[in-house]
Amino acid sequence: TPSSQNTSQSRRILMAARELGMRPKVHSDEIKPLGGTEMAAELGAVSADHLMETSETGIQALAESGTVAVLLPATTFCLMGDKYASAREMIGAGVAVALASDFNPGSCPVNSLQIVMGIACRQLKLTPAEIINAATINAAHALGRADQVGSLETGKEADLVIFDAPNYQYLMYRFGTNLVDTVVKSGQVVVGEG
Repeated sequence: TPSSQNTSQSRRILMAARELGMRPKVHSDEIKPLGGTEMAAELGAVSADHLMETSETGIQALAESGTVAVLLPATTFCLMGDKYASAREMIGAGVAVALASDFNPGSCPVNSLQIVMGIACRQLKLTPAEIINAATINAAHALGRADQVGSLETGKEADLVIFDAPNYQYLMYRFGTNLVDTVVKSGQVVVGEG
């Protein structure tokens, strides 16, 4: 990632990956603005992740390239940071924003997407509707799988989660509670009774 090695090394690695037919995912501009976001957009990365220190130029590059911005607000929360990604500016510029946990033992021991969604509502100032979009179809785009998953459409895998909640906004309100009632994977109930 550009944050842990210099950008010329990262560029060579990403270009080699592209030559092998891969679309890279880049963790960038987490601690310092090193230009990784701009490079991710330039090289056609499927996503650029973290982005707490992304510049306005980086945001514009994401918008122009179609690279998905994957925001990881639980990392900032766990590190007790005060600089969250500029989600409102990204959305305003037309960037597709996705959410993820960044679950790892060092900087983010959060593995609950509901907690990530609650933090995104409070700290990134995303609306509940934007959060649902970011956690579903935009997340699928960030994985290069939006043609298969991420929304309920004919021809896509029947993957869905049913929550014990009166409405979708409730997920962000009660983000500390596991509200999952039923999980369906490829049309089969795998958690709950359906």
